[in-house]
Amino acid sequence: MAKILIVGCGDLGSAIATCLQQNHKVIGLRLSSLQLPHGMQTIQADVTQPDTLTALEKLDPNFIIYCVSASAQADENYKAIYVDGLKNILATQQANQQLQHVFFVSSTRVYGQNNSEVLDENTPAISADFGGERLLEAENVLKGLPCKVTSMRLSGIYGEGRLYLANMAKDLTRWPKENRWSNRIHRDDAAGFISFLVEHASRNHEVADCYIVTDDMPTQQYEVLAWLAKQQGIDTSNIKAPIAQGGKRLSNLRLRATGFQLQYPNYQAGYSPILQNLILQNLK
Repeated sequence: MAKILIVGCGDLGSAIATCLQQNHKVIGLRLSSLQLPHGMQTIQADVTQPDTLTALEKLDPNFIIYCVSASAQADENYKAIYVDGLKNILATQQANQQLQHVFFVSSTRVYGQNNSEVLDENTPAISADFGGERLLEAENVLKGLPCKVTSMRLSGIYGEGRLYLANMAKDLTRWPKENRWSNRIHRDDAAGFISFLVEHASRNHEVADCYIVTDDMPTQQYEVLAWLAKQQGIDTSNIKAPIAQGGKRLSNLRLRATGFQLQYPNYQAGYSPILQNLILQNLK
């Protein structure tokens, strides 16, 4: 049984904690005062405030999962949360001789390419905005650590309660004027894969230093919106999809090679139960 510290226990971090708590001692650090489920130890702290992190100095976790989220789309916020926050957490572990592996939840935003090419972990990450730049800066912070490190670059997360795209599909006036390639990963699959990697590491199995975490099917955005609209009874017969220009298509072959099985390998498999639940709720 390993001791695992999850830094950032929002929707995704809490799901990861739940996956791992059956086999390991999980400690969750979160900004909220809410306690994690199943009696898991919860530490309330702010990664941007080092004086709130002193409880971590004697914790000596074997594994750290850094799973925070920016609270604003601004460069200073990304720097504070992803770069400085990560440094603050690592500073508390300087005397920790038990630390074996640090996992960093990053984003495919680090790929600023916009030419519809298929990208994988061997493709150079060339950021096109401050968000991608700060995430890459944080990934580079990890490279100086004496333990093993893994960056997990997640594509667009969706799932229960994440209805932005489904709501957009219902309102034809909100559809983008341009059609682009898009990629996504269900929250449950993202949590499942991250937990899968940590389990592998805890058994001393090989884990790569980087994974693109996305489903099997990069899809043109208009195709996704049209399908979501149809499932919700919206007539899109008058809409003609523009030719897809730009975006990117992401490969998950490295993820697949680990043996991990996606529960939702494409957007239709993932959104179907979500939409069915919405329909049932509306009937009540």
